[in-house]
Amino acid sequence: MAELAGVSVRTLHHYDAVGLVRPSARTAAGYRAYSADDVERLREVLAYRRLGFGLREIADLVDDPDTDAVAHLRRLRGLLMEQRDRAGAMVTAIDRELEARAMGIRTTPEEQLKVLGAQLYDAIGSAYPATRRTEPRIAARVWEALGDARTVLNVGAGTGSYEPPDRDVTAVEPSAVMRAQRPAGAAPCVAAAAESLPFEDGSFDAAMAFSTVHHWRDPIAGLREMRRVARRVVVVTYDAGDTERRERFWLTRDYLPEFADLLVDWPSLAELTRAIGGRAEPVLIPWDCADGFFEAYWRRPEAYLDEQVRRAVSVWTRVGPQAERRAVDGLREDLASGRWAERNRDLVALDAAELGLRLLVA
Repeated sequence: MAELAGVSVRTLHHYDAVGLVRPSARTAAGYRAYSADDVERLREVLAYRRLGFGLREIADLVDDPDTDAVAHLRRLRGLLMEQRDRAGAMVTAIDRELEARAMGIRTTPEEQLKVLGAQLYDAIGSAYPATRRTEPRIAARVWEALGDARTVLNVGAGTGSYEPPDRDVTAVEPSAVMRAQRPAGAAPCVAAAAESLPFEDGSFDAAMAFSTVHHWRDPIAGLREMRRVARRVVVVTYDAGDTERRERFWLTRDYLPEFADLLVDWPSLAELTRAIGGRAEPVLIPWDCADGFFEAYWRRPEAYLDEQVRRAVSVWTRVGPQAERRAVDGLREDLASGRWAERNRDLVALDAAELGLRLLVA
């Protein structure tokens, strides 16, 4: 077991002694014998340990009666994806500095420290104010779904887009960079994660979340928390199971196939909807959408050539700089040659597109 797990026998003895992983049986000679369930638990313990969790934190996680093996796998995957995103962002920052130095430009000490700093991933959000803003037609759908709610919790609130101006709003946002960009007069904002909301049961008339669930470590846990603290839940997210979406959207179909890899093991729309006990409705994206999320420029392809537009969308960081450069170069060539226009000539007649955006209401 020690050899398979890549740990010492002493480590397994310690996990047994502290009650973290106790083997189910002993052989006649006194050796520890591990069952399939023991192995699964050990896998979870070691995975959390290698992600930097302390043993006490790990004990709380693996002993949680409301979290099964599948939930642990999804949580671990979310943590690893976040770790990968940080590494990808670091590679991007280093590439930029290498390019700057090749041109004889010396970066500032602050920029050099950011390459390795804990705030690096948050720094991606610094591009949001330029292109990410409230799209009034989609906002109207969200605010209508809130019904007569007077007190609203906005989870994963970011810079405050889509917060209804005529309600008593409390925001939750884990990123310090995003909180710092909230405008003067915005709703008060609490530093917390969706999976562990610091509020009593039924504290709000409604809880809302806009295009943030895909950033959460454990989407199902976060949605259940929203259901716990509010009598009404309104969420705008994406249907990862809509495989036709990737075919309908030319960017992922023709230039960025790596997008499909980001959706592996993502909860289905049915699972997300079930977590809040609600229903799902499609949300069309207008051709002149004011909010620059990933699919927003489906009829304005030149926008994807803009570095500022891409930096405000996490997809580009998650697929990595190599895939991004290939996609952008391919799109630039096709726009110049007229190939894009020929392939997508039917889009010109559309005022709105159905690209997997969903409104969940409970």
